[in-house]
Amino acid sequence: MEYVEPIRDRKKLDDLKKILRGTNLRDYCLFVLGINSGLRISDLLSLTVGDVKVARGKIVERIRVREKKTGKGKDFPLGNNARKALEEYLATRPGADVSEPLFLSRKGNGFLQRTQVWKILNRAAQSVGIQGHIGTHTLRKTFGYWAYKQGKDLSLVQKLLNHHSPATTLRYIGITQEDMDEVYLTINL
Repeated sequence: MEYVEPIRDRKKLDDLKKILRGTNLRDYCLFVLGINSGLRISDLLSLTVGDVKVARGKIVERIRVREKKTGKGKDFPLGNNARKALEEYLATRPGADVSEPLFLSRKGNGFLQRTQVWKILNRAAQSVGIQGHIGTHTLRKTFGYWAYKQGKDLSLVQKLLNHHSPATTLRYIGITQEDMDEVYLTINL
């Protein structure tokens, strides 16, 4: 498996959202939910309509999943961007049964596959000029990276990602020597 990076450039992140939204609301919703939840791609792709929608088409306040990799429960609230993306996407699927996959394959006969998501993300990333290694895990890493960059405590980001050590989390979210050097260059007390 190829090592992938988070998306560190906010403008490119926003450009990527615009491209995906203009291309396919399913892909846009998957991307927005992924970068705002930190879920692994296997957990994102196994969501059903019933996991995010309650009676009369309302979106749930919280998503509750059992992580496939760890077997641990994960329970988190939906932020505004994720909620809006879900509302917009599910409006294109009126009458969808609660047991249906949230992210249907193009043929409509089952769950979207991770290889297809990889292709979607790479095509969109190339179109907005993102260089480097992009993959399905980029969504989760982007969530962790931006949580940390926005000042969230490293131990909290570590817990959100279910990592065992802060060093693992720093490596995972791609904090580089350049990022660490910036601290020395900007302190100037």
